[in-house]
Amino acid sequence: MKIGIVCYPTFGGSGVVATELGKALADNGHQVHFITYNQPARLDFFSENLFYHEVSVSKYPLFDYPPYELALASRLVDVVRFEKLDILHVHYAIPHASAAFMAKQILLTYGIYIPVVTTLHGTDITLVGKDRTYKPVVTFSINKSDGVTAVSENLRKDTYEFFDIENDIKVIPNFIDLKRFNLQAKDHFKKAIAPEGEKILIHTSNFRKVKRTEDVIKIFAKIRKKIPSKLLMVGDGGERSDCEQLCRDLGVGDDTRFLGKQDAIEEILSVSDLFLMPSQSESFGLAALEAMACKVPVISSNAGGLPELNVDGVTGFLKDVGDVKGMAESAIYILEDAERLATFKENALARAKEFDLAKILPVYENYYREVIEKTKTSA
Repeated sequence: MKIGIVCYPTFGGSGVVATELGKALADNGHQVHFITYNQPARLDFFSENLFYHEVSVSKYPLFDYPPYELALASRLVDVVRFEKLDILHVHYAIPHASAAFMAKQILLTYGIYIPVVTTLHGTDITLVGKDRTYKPVVTFSINKSDGVTAVSENLRKDTYEFFDIENDIKVIPNFIDLKRFNLQAKDHFKKAIAPEGEKILIHTSNFRKVKRTEDVIKIFAKIRKKIPSKLLMVGDGGERSDCEQLCRDLGVGDDTRFLGKQDAIEEILSVSDLFLMPSQSESFGLAALEAMACKVPVISSNAGGLPELNVDGVTGFLKDVGDVKGMAESAIYILEDAERLATFKENALARAKEFDLAKILPVYENYYREVIEKTKTSA
């Protein structure tokens, strides 16, 4: 198949999933065309089956805001026509699904019908999409898609609850490439961070309010009173400076390292003992899955799709949003006993294997074929 993929080219979950899916499809012999305003962050190698088409936005002074949706729709028309794509897969509803619909209508004037699959990732539904400024467009775009998927059962339920959706939504969970994400020997790195054998806790995110990064610091401060430990904060965003100040206020600054954005996150996860994810909302929890694949148990909130991934008392623990005390106590319970920690680590890996890319990729391939065949019979 010739597949067009539209995504945000960032370190965020939807962009990561879209890019990793495209790379896997290319490895499996499909021709994959990424269409976005920058090269995706994880599109980091050359393949004869991978192509990147940049979306350029006019800087015409009449526009207060660059009309990205129009530029994207035009670029989609161009790529579909000249690369003869079989299907478009757009990740994140806003503005990709609506741009794809516009492109589809334009392509009809050329006698071309291009089926569109829209994947819902989370905040495009639970946060941005619920804004009444966008809600009618989001609803329309989902209903006009030829196929719709969601990354968790919880997100599927929320979409039906928040929007008047007539389309069927298929749940295809996020996945992990176990060839990349696995426990690696990085003892020299671990010794540099924890020279006295301290436990290493880790949090990775884009440091938005919804991630509750200040809770991570508060949880760590409680853990550190009981267990010698270090904290790694990976990522960047608006809440970082507040977290740095909170570290100073709580007296844990010397044991906390802010590492910024990192490409080789699997290497950092490989030296970690416990992953903290106290988020207000998570449609799936891809960062937690990456940790689990590297044998790192997870302490998380029970928000959104996290209970579908993190098994309470098996791969880690689930607590109510904001329960800093409970999360700290659960973390201490895991960390204070070496044998118990080892069991949780093995359980985390076993659970991650259920989301192996090798299992999820055929589900997407079959869904593409199903959508293409369905549109052929109805066109």
